Amino acid sequence: MTSSQGGAAVLPLRTDEDVVRLRKQVRDDLVALGFSLVEQTKMVTAASELARNVLRYGGGGDAHIEQLSDGGRKGLSLSFIDQGPGIEDIDLALTDGYTSGGGLGLGLSGAKRLSDEFHIDTAPGKGTTVKIAKWKHF
Repeated sequence: MTSSQGGAAVLPLRTDEDVVRLRKQVRDDLVALGFSLVEQTKMVTAASELARNVLRYGGGGDAHIEQLSDGGRKGLSLSFIDQGPGIEDIDLALTDGYTSGGGLGLGLSGAKRLSDEFHIDTAPGKGTTVKIAKWKHF
């Protein structure tokens, strides 16, 4: 059973400065949990990509950061929530190199590769929620 430790912190994602604050908070949480520098870098990169997607495609939204505990394992869960137009074709959006906005096309697929768990909930006109998690490896 996975449980959170102390509830989720909610950070607004409305500006580029909010993305910088999110990156710092994610890194601080990962350091506190004892993640290696490589694992920190992977998760901060994934968080940055997803936060930028919320700004670029979702018109802004929120990030939820939650520390996880599952038996002896520790982890960090991040949820990115927007009320934007949603994603019409998830499979296409998860294809490396696909972009609908002129970017590198590595946001969703890159975040999926960099995290241990990845879940996306979206529908046209319903917004998008992307949840990722990283577990500390011993």
